Amino acid sequence: MKALVLAGGSGSRLRPITHTSAKQLVPVANKPVLFYGLESISAAGVREIGIVTGDTAAEIEEAVGDGSRFGLEVTYLRQEAPLGLAHGVLIAREYLGDDDFVMYLGDNFIVGGFADLAARFRRLRPAAQLMLTHTSTPQAFGVAELDAAGQVVGLEEKPTHPKSDLALAGVYMFTPAVHGIVTHLKPSVRGELEITDAIQGLIDAGERVDSTTITGYWKDTGNVDDMLEVNRNVLETLEPQIAGSVTESDLVGRVAVAEGAQVVRSRIVGPVTVGPDAVIHDSYIGPFTSIEGGCRINASEIEYSIVLRGASIEGMRRIERSLIGRESQIVPAPPTPRAHRLVLGDHSQVRIST
Repeated sequence: MKALVLAGGSGSRLRPITHTSAKQLVPVANKPVLFYGLESISAAGVREIGIVTGDTAAEIEEAVGDGSRFGLEVTYLRQEAPLGLAHGVLIAREYLGDDDFVMYLGDNFIVGGFADLAARFRRLRPAAQLMLTHTSTPQAFGVAELDAAGQVVGLEEKPTHPKSDLALAGVYMFTPAVHGIVTHLKPSVRGELEITDAIQGLIDAGERVDSTTITGYWKDTGNVDDMLEVNRNVLETLEPQIAGSVTESDLVGRVAVAEGAQVVRSRIVGPVTVGPDAVIHDSYIGPFTSIEGGCRINASEIEYSIVLRGASIEGMRRIERSLIGRESQIVPAPPTPRAHRLVLGDHSQVRIST
């Protein structure tokens, strides 16, 4: 069994962060989202993995390398344009050969991985095995319709009037039977080759399509609010560890300070993780905040945020629910003179707060 990881999307919902970096490499608890997926693939016993990349190919290849740190053997597959999930399968045809494979969306986050699902697929070998999750916004996802026996009988991509609240959770397992369907797919109204159409093709051809509805945590990290929520969820499991220097400071709860980091005259209320060589002076860091390596925070307050590598924050009274990009600089605006222009009638009385 091989793995196919789709990491070619542009990440338009995470602009402006993704103008200069791959959305799959935005960190959660100071580790790129993509790395959690690669760890899950390795834990499921898969060793050969093809990563489909687009415009950010060089950055992803530099971050992942040959995959050996994850126990994987990585092959990179270039996708010239994001033409749909099934298009990723199409361009990987030669790499996948006649092997079964798991397709994993590189910006998805699933607590607990999918090792049990992979074991079930290997044992029963349906033409497709889907991971589903209940959602309050099915219009934003591929949606599955089940019959009374729980079998998948229909799929739709981002339907206006969804027939269920069961979204495809970004993990799909296929036998080689899917290739014959994908080869003959036509682009949808969105101009893409839809994986939901491919799976529907398997169903129409009489192939068996199984599904498992997960009850654990799953999130598509496609926008800032979702990134912050996933960051919060991961930090809930943080193990406290102080490897850096902490001086005249108060650390409360689960706080991790990496080697080389400095915390001076500050208060940190966990869960919070501080990356290597970060420096925090005279500041307050509130719960559910991740600060990557090399950051500088001085005389500031920040909470429920992600601060990327090398950013600096100086003299900020309060920052919340923020995603701050690499090497960003946040400083107070210079004081500006204030004046009031008044045109008053006779005998007026005016109270002005100064």
